Amino acid sequence: MNLYKFKLAIANALITTTDLAEKANVSRTLISNILNGKKSEVQPATVGKLARALDIKVEDLI
Repeated sequence: MNLYKFKLAIANALITTTDLAEKANVSRTLISNILNGKKSEVQPATVGKLARALDIKVEDLI
C-alpha cells in the first residue's frame, strides 16, 4: 500500500483515524502503525477494508 496515497485518501475523506478504524473494522493501532511507517506490509484484505471505508478503489491505495 502506498503511504502517501493512504494519507491523501484519509485527508480527502475528512475522516479521523478512529472513525476509519471503526468503519473498516480494523484496530486504530493498525492504522496508526501504517501511518507511522511501522507497518509496511498490509494484507490485501485489510487494504480492501480500508478502501471500502474510504469509499475509493483498492487501486487508489497501491
